[in-house]
Amino acid sequence: MNIENTKAQMRKGVLEFCILSVLKKKEQYTSEILDALKEAKLLVVEGTIYPLLTRLKNDGLLNYRWEESTSGPPRKYYELTQEGHQFLEELSKTWEELSNAVTNITQS
Repeated sequence: MNIENTKAQMRKGVLEFCILSVLKKKEQYTSEILDALKEAKLLVVEGTIYPLLTRLKNDGLLNYRWEESTSGPPRKYYELTQEGHQFLEELSKTWEELSNAVTNITQS
């Protein structure tokens, strides 16, 4: 069994939750989202995040707006919708339950 594949699958499983959490307080553009994930040691490449942001937008959890940039092309800023905030709240509850369960099992 390939441990790197298993570790990657674990990261992918929480990526949506982490992206929504990054956007909880303020709108951000993709580069800022990637920086926040990298700072938290959750390694993600642009090719992974763009399709996920599009899916979250299509699911009604995110909105975006374009803003002109002084240092390049326009930037797409993402923010949570009301539905996105509610979805994140439910994911947070589930994460806490799951985290507690895993801690209980692995600490035994």
